[in-house]
Amino acid sequence: MCKEDIAQVTEIDREAFPTLWAPANYQHELQNRLAHYIVAYNEEKTVDEPNTEAVPEKHRSGLLSKVRQLFNHNRFFAPEVPPSGKQYIIGFAGFWIMAGEAHIINIAVREVYRLQGVGELLFISIIDMATELHAQLMTLEVRASNTAAQSLYYKYGFARVGLRRGYYSDVKEDATLMSAENITSASFQARLQQLKQAHSRKWGITLY
Repeated sequence: MCKEDIAQVTEIDREAFPTLWAPANYQHELQNRLAHYIVAYNEEKTVDEPNTEAVPEKHRSGLLSKVRQLFNHNRFFAPEVPPSGKQYIIGFAGFWIMAGEAHIINIAVREVYRLQGVGELLFISIIDMATELHAQLMTLEVRASNTAAQSLYYKYGFARVGLRRGYYSDVKEDATLMSAENITSASFQARLQQLKQAHSRKWGITLY
């Protein structure tokens, strides 16, 4: 993520989490050495041509192939500005890392691009990024009622380790605390590779 992305990332944050606390100060996050963010964008659109309807089936492969290309080249793993500065961002993810622990802050995708594998692709990518940064443990909070998200996290080896009472301020909902240990281990990485391949087969793309 770079400074030119902040307005769009904040917009996606507000769309995905409208009833929660104010969006993070992403300008500050870019200067935070503990924070690491990535974005995915649609190469066929620009910020001057906002998306107004669901992505047609025939365009999904091209969209996700571009996400793959970005992650292959680590374009948003470093604070460099994209060539045009006008990419239409469709989702983002971020985490903080300290003392070998990576804590996922958020994963968000524009509504019209959901259920197309983008969120899972972002999730895979931040696991990879945390591994490259030598994290051993990953943690996250998820709404206790969000069983769909929890199922995804369970699939990737996360386990329920606690509960944060009244964590979500909008309706005082509890948060389920989940974590994955030893993410650099051979067994975790082998399963991750299998899940990457399964994701690739489902959405018609190859991550690496």
